[in-house]
Amino acid sequence: MTSQIVIDASNTILGRLASHAAKQALLGKSVIIVNCNDAIVSGSKANIIAEYEDIRKKGGASLKGPFFPKQPDRIVKRTIRGMLSYKHGRGEAAFGRIRCYNTVPKEHEAAKKTSFASIKNTKTIKLADLSSYI
Repeated sequence: MTSQIVIDASNTILGRLASHAAKQALLGKSVIIVNCNDAIVSGSKANIIAEYEDIRKKGGASLKGPFFPKQPDRIVKRTIRGMLSYKHGRGEAAFGRIRCYNTVPKEHEAAKKTSFASIKNTKTIKLADLSSYI
């Protein structure tokens, strides 16, 4: 059985969280990310919302994609997917080892959680707020 790592995404910058999770999954660990609602994206609120709305609008009228999610846990998983070669064997297997949750599931409440929370004096927006705007 593979080892398991539980990451608490509260007040963690999304890119740093995603790159760490992708690396751990490539190393063969099962990665569980909890509290995805509280992950943050750094930058000005207006710019971030505009960028994510632009990404969502690229779907086109034919509805053939690209598809971009609205839910915070799925945004986190999509961000991690961008850091993996998910169309090839190793990346596909690593992507399958990643699970994201908006809250803490009962089976992972007692687990030791790692956190990368460090908010500097920068402008940020939480994924829960971002998902309500897009």
